[in-house]
Amino acid sequence: MEYNELFARTELLIGREAMQSLAGKKVILFGVGGVGSWCAEGLVRSGIMHLTIVDSDKVAIANSNRQLPATTQTIGELKVEVLKKRLREINPFATINAIPEIYSADSAPSFRLEQYDYVIDAIDSLSHKTHLLTTASESGATVFSSMGAALKIDPQQIRVAEFWKVRGCKLASALRERMRKGMKPQKPILCVYSEERLSNKGKEALTDADEKGSFRKAQTNGTMVQVTAVFGFTLSGLVIQDIMKNGNSGNQSPFF
Repeated sequence: MEYNELFARTELLIGREAMQSLAGKKVILFGVGGVGSWCAEGLVRSGIMHLTIVDSDKVAIANSNRQLPATTQTIGELKVEVLKKRLREINPFATINAIPEIYSADSAPSFRLEQYDYVIDAIDSLSHKTHLLTTASESGATVFSSMGAALKIDPQQIRVAEFWKVRGCKLASALRERMRKGMKPQKPILCVYSEERLSNKGKEALTDADEKGSFRKAQTNGTMVQVTAVFGFTLSGLVIQDIMKNGNSGNQSPFF
């Protein structure tokens, strides 16, 4: 098996120079749940060769309806480790760095965001998300972010907009409110979002829906894979399109 065989259909579409650029970029992804796990898959299947994935959570039964690492065989395992194994099976030439930690104001310096070309935010915690977006915007990296993907069912309503222009998303509104009172992003950040706003109907399932994650959510909301996966794939698409648009290969890849 050769590297070029794995990505022949991609190279056929975008060309050898773009493939070399993809292979040379370094990407860090925070959160590998319903959105982030599919983003990671999209990145690696597209030819990204240097990916760091960050998430402290373990696979829970309630993840099974939408998260790539979640199967009946992986319950209780670290999501980043399950995902790393899968991504390495897709592309054994890729460097996948799995970090089972929480991003926070305290841990932020350890991630050394300045060493990455792209920072992708797919985390849920409002405070951590606010800090990540403002801090990452001060680095040299290009930043992409996922807004709220819960309480939605129609993938045709998913959109992309600059952070301050996102409309109809409660998470984006809450983030902007915090940022107006404190730190603000220092450069534009494209976000994936949807204006669709449904409500939970099956409240009798609330107890089973608890995923016992790294932080306590103010409210547990319903989510479905046809929305979260499209959010994730859209994020990966933004990275790929940006690399193609801006050219230059970055780090020299040994595969070309």
